[in-house]
Order: sequence, then structure tokens, then C-alpha cells
Amino acid sequence: MVDIKKIIVAFDFSKYAKEALKYGCHLADVLGARLVIANIIHRRDIEAAKWVEKVSSELTVEAYMKNREKMRALEIDMAVEKAGYDHIPIKKIFRTGIPLYEIIEVIKSEHVDLAIMSPKGRGNISGLLFGSTAEKLFRHCPVPLLSIRRWEKGEGRL
Repeated sequence: MVDIKKIIVAFDFSKYAKEALKYGCHLADVLGARLVIANIIHRRDIEAAKWVEKVSSELTVEAYMKNREKMRALEIDMAVEKAGYDHIPIKKIFRTGIPLYEIIEVIKSEHVDLAIMSPKGRGNISGLLFGSTAEKLFRHCPVPLLSIRRWEKGEGRL
């Protein structure tokens, strides 16, 4: 059995990701592992902010990024507290880019032993057409990847 010392939860603020976060917090607590919570701001959001910056003096990309990171850090803290694990130390990492590649880079740079994510995220049309980040990560993740799915009332099981 591999000694799990560091766990990463890929967190996109979806209801599914909140379930994965609870599970990651619980595992880190039980195993005495360190917990890393990674949130990736998709590069398309940055491109949209750059476009707005060109037509409006109200927003700069730098201000947008600082505000997003600050708000996301608070939301992560609230989700961890709501899950009942605000006593465990966490490291929050925010990156911008393509989520698949950024998550893999964080896994490598943080020397993570186990990755946790939900099989569904915020969702978009590109996920339907080209596959989700979770599907791609299952093919390319350099460490074991645990998929956490909460079964909603009324959902069937296979």
C-alpha cells in the first residue's frame, strides 16, 4: 500500500466538486495527509476579461484576477468549514490556463500522491463535444485519481 502524504482536490465550485472536497478533507484528516485545493481559472475567462479591458476602463485583467482569486479563496474556506474540516491545514493554489494541463502541473510540482475530483464540473458545450476535464485527466493523471460522485435522489445507478 502506498503511503498517501499529500492529496489534491481539483475544485471548480460546482455542486459535484463540493462533494469531492468533503471527501478529500475527510481522507486528509483520517490519513494525516496534507491537502492541496487547486482551482484553475480557464484561459477563456482571461481572454474575455482582456476583451472587456479593451472596451472599458472599468476593468483590468489584473484587477479581475486579484478579485477572482480573493473571492475563490473565501469560497474554498467556507466550503471547507461547511464540510466540518476547518481544523485541517490546506494549501490553496490558483492557476490560469487549460484546466487539464494546469492540474497535472500542480500534481507534479506539489508531489501529490492522490488526486480527487468529481466526474462532472460546471459543464459547457465543449465538454459535450470534446470530453470533460475529468475524462481527460483519467487518461493522463500521473497519480491515482479518485472520482467522487454523489448520487442525487432519483438518479439511477448502473
